Amino acid sequence: MTFTWPAALMLLTLVPILLILYVWAQRRRRAAAIQHSNVSLVRAAVGARRRHWTRHLPLAAMLLGLTALGVGAARPTMAMTVPQNRTSIIVALDVSRSMCSVDVDPNRFSAAKKALREFVAAQDPDTRIGLIAFAGYAEMVSPPSTDRGQLEATLDALPTGRGTAIGAAILRSVDAIASINPKVAPVGPDEAPEPPEEQQFPLPAPDLSTVKPPTTEPIADVVVLLTDGANTRGVLPMDAAAVAAKRGIRVYPIGFGTTQPTQMVCTRDQLGADAYSEGGAYGRGNAAQFLVVDEPTLEGVAKATGATYSPATNSAELSESLADVPKNIVLTTERVELSPAFAAGGALLLLLGVLIASRQRVFP
Repeated sequence: MTFTWPAALMLLTLVPILLILYVWAQRRRRAAAIQHSNVSLVRAAVGARRRHWTRHLPLAAMLLGLTALGVGAARPTMAMTVPQNRTSIIVALDVSRSMCSVDVDPNRFSAAKKALREFVAAQDPDTRIGLIAFAGYAEMVSPPSTDRGQLEATLDALPTGRGTAIGAAILRSVDAIASINPKVAPVGPDEAPEPPEEQQFPLPAPDLSTVKPPTTEPIADVVVLLTDGANTRGVLPMDAAAVAAKRGIRVYPIGFGTTQPTQMVCTRDQLGADAYSEGGAYGRGNAAQFLVVDEPTLEGVAKATGATYSPATNSAELSESLADVPKNIVLTTERVELSPAFAAGGALLLLLGVLIASRQRVFP
């Protein structure tokens, strides 16, 4: 135990002084009693005092209380081991127009937002959470922080767009982690993978038997990649995954939605700026053949970064997948101030001493 204000310990010198004064007063009292002319009364009084040894309890309680208050005034601190969540989470959310599909009630986009709000609310208040929105390109719409209000407001206001750039979302997530973790380097222009000259569609499925887990020690920060489709433009997901794996960043992909074509019903807010210009297959209430989840690629991303892939065909499964995202709980040593405990204990002991004294009528 250490003290922030050790000079305050000088107050403890009052305790032995008070004890000496008490002993001196008791001896004078006894000497005065011996001078009494009636010896039998003196003996009776002395015998009574010996039997009632509890008459010293008030002083003992008060001295202990003063000792506790003196120690508390010095602001004692003690090193204690406490569990702490060291995970920062970057959520990369697919906002492509296919998220308006109604195979999940009321549609994928609304269900995803609801599940993410619940996921955010369940996290430790000290966990920093950031949000990447991606359709044809990826953008950090909410920097990683502990401000839940800003994050939820940004999430609620997100519209949908065209395209699905999964690879770009992973790279943008790496940069988001680099902004809060000095041990993680951002993706430089020389390191960023080049997108293919011509995007193959669908992407060739990666051979998972040849995908090797990362050799870099994983860091606490993770990426949650929520998508309902396949990469249609930009950097290939597996190339972006290699960049994340090099930094020890685990990417947990979640494939959301069913495999059955269905209507895409976007609300006016979900259409955003396209609310008055959108038509055809992506319009409100129109039917469309949408892209189903590219599970082989998402499984490859998970394996390459040392994470796991989770399919979710409904809201309940999505919530379960989000709940499975690991938290890095570590034991840390923190100094805890004990002044409140000593102050409370000292006050109680003083009160106890006064109560006992009043019952015994030790003091006039």
